[in-house]
Amino acid sequence: MPFVRIDAYRTDSDRLDALGRAVHDALVETLAVPPEDHFQVLTGHDGTHSGLRWGDYLGIRRDEGIVFVAITMRAGRTPGRKQALYRRIAELAHAYAGTEPRNVFVTVTENTSADWSLGEGVAQYLSSPGASVS
Repeated sequence: MPFVRIDAYRTDSDRLDALGRAVHDALVETLAVPPEDHFQVLTGHDGTHSGLRWGDYLGIRRDEGIVFVAITMRAGRTPGRKQALYRRIAELAHAYAGTEPRNVFVTVTENTSADWSLGEGVAQYLSSPGASVS
């Protein structure tokens, strides 16, 4: 059950949609997330009423094509699977939205089954012992 937030600078709805598809497809491909497990918040920042800040940390030159991807998911993936996810997000963001891989900034925050309520005020992963890690 990944929950994804994507923030992009000076972008339109078509690019936001393409970035959302890129991240979701990468999650399905690299972490075997079910295709219907699709929860995202997509936000474009105009630089006037909202903005993003970035630097060239670790020698990576970023510019106004910057995209921040924050993924919250249950713990349990190996570092290798996460690295594959980051790589695939960058590849698909380039293919789908023309975003340079150097501008794709991804963070993953992990939590436990008790940290999710998917509706109805219920912690479904606690009440459904057979629920998969997605």
